[in-house]
Amino acid sequence: MADGSGSAVRRSERRSARPIAVYLFVLALVALVPAFIFSALLLQRHNEAQERVVETLITGTARSIVQAVDRELNANATTLKVLATNPALLAGDMAEFHAQVSTALAGTGSYVYVLNRDLEAVMSTRRPYAPGIQGKSADPVASGRAFESEGTVVSDLVRGAVSQDYVVNVLQRVPATRLGEVVLGFNRAATQLAPVLLSNRLPEGWNVVLLDGAGLIIAASPGAGRTGDPFGLEDADTVGSSFGWRRETVEGTASLLVAQRSLLSDWTVVAWAPAEAVARPLADAFWSLLAGGVLLAAMVVLVVYWVGLQIGRSVHGLEADARRLGAGQPVEARAFPIAEIETISAALGDASRRRQAAESEVRFLMRELAHRSKNQMTVISAMAKQTARGADSVPEFVSSFEKRIHGLARSTDLLLAHGVAGVDLKELVISQIDPFCPVDGGRVTVDGPSLRLNAQAAQILGMAAHELATNAVKHGAFARDNGRLDVSWQRSADFLGLSWRESGLAAGEATAGGRRGFGTSVLENMVGRALGAEVRREAEDGTLVWRFAIPLAAIDPAHPVTDQPADK
Repeated sequence: MADGSGSAVRRSERRSARPIAVYLFVLALVALVPAFIFSALLLQRHNEAQERVVETLITGTARSIVQAVDRELNANATTLKVLATNPALLAGDMAEFHAQVSTALAGTGSYVYVLNRDLEAVMSTRRPYAPGIQGKSADPVASGRAFESEGTVVSDLVRGAVSQDYVVNVLQRVPATRLGEVVLGFNRAATQLAPVLLSNRLPEGWNVVLLDGAGLIIAASPGAGRTGDPFGLEDADTVGSSFGWRRETVEGTASLLVAQRSLLSDWTVVAWAPAEAVARPLADAFWSLLAGGVLLAAMVVLVVYWVGLQIGRSVHGLEADARRLGAGQPVEARAFPIAEIETISAALGDASRRRQAAESEVRFLMRELAHRSKNQMTVISAMAKQTARGADSVPEFVSSFEKRIHGLARSTDLLLAHGVAGVDLKELVISQIDPFCPVDGGRVTVDGPSLRLNAQAAQILGMAAHELATNAVKHGAFARDNGRLDVSWQRSADFLGLSWRESGLAAGEATAGGRRGFGTSVLENMVGRALGAEVRREAEDGTLVWRFAIPLAAIDPAHPVTDQPADK
């Protein structure tokens, strides 16, 4: 049940995992969505700012147009004031006045007429001069107002009695002439004011009209309407000046409208555009942003897919390498498009090499262990035989054999601790002497250059040091309080010179250890024969010296180990 539950948990954990492409897509969305939202907000702010700029521009343009219209009306009024002082007019000489004014206004498209108190034309430059009444005024309202006003009066749009075209009139009362009180009128075609409306260029989609006090079109930009038609805005005659645009319905279309009223007349300049035309730049920008966003999202998806594919392939490659590494197969570092994954691949390759090396070392150590085990059995067998030959009783045999086994074990411990690197000679000698007399006690010196021994040399020299230390305890340097032991070695070109020197011995003790036993067998047979060494024993008065000349090739850790001959 526990295994089933664990498997279920592992399956659940695997189900919760997601491909790296999913996280890349999420990362892309996290980066793109806020960017799109921020761009949309910036676009909206920009559009609002642009609308304010356009609003200010249109308001200023409408004001400039109405000022231009006022300048035209003011010029006409000035002309009337000048004509009002004409001597011929004041003298009632209409023929002379007609001749002078006709000459002055020739080719301008403007005309002058004179009305009496009965609103009858007594002179008009639109026709050749003829004495008498020329007809009734076509604009009695404005003419009547002019007789009551001290200043200039501007009429609404009227159809001329003579021309039958839409005209506008500027009227000025002249109180004292020989004909009595008259009104001097300046008459011009309404269409002459159209260039004034076009003197200031409006943005695309915007229209402009000039309306009279009744809401009729005096002049208009192309496509905005015809002269004499009513403007398509309810209550157009009540439109007043505005400081910005306002939303109105013009000819059934929702529009933004700006109006500016003339200061010299009841006329109004109206500029307008469909609200859709004003909002179109925002819509165009929005669709452009949307199209760009879709294109960018598509590019991001492709890039994410490509990156996910590269990462996925690289991860699958690492997975295959990891499986081969787990199976003990060699793994080589491979090149990947992603530096971090390539680093992991290099680490797997390095781990594989270390594992292969460790496995090779383990196999070598296993072979070495088998070989050493056979050698150990041979050595132990020889130790047992030699110990038995020199023992007088079973307890003596057991004690001697046990000590020799312990000495061999210490050498083996050092071999296991250092492995193929070899055993340090000084550490080996100290480990064998220390149980009998501490090296740091002042009675023992061990000195020589650093030197490492292979397994065979370590076992043989370890047993030799143990036997020599045992003899020192029985009848050598360690048997007396003033005895000393000096172990030293020197390294020459091809040989190791090792010296074991015991001093402070009593007379006769230097030769007491001369009988042949296991120690002598170890020194002569194993050290001498197995290592190919030259062994010499020198006994003097109170001094015993063992000298060994061992070929370096026999103790080199890189030198192959041969079977040790048993002492039969």
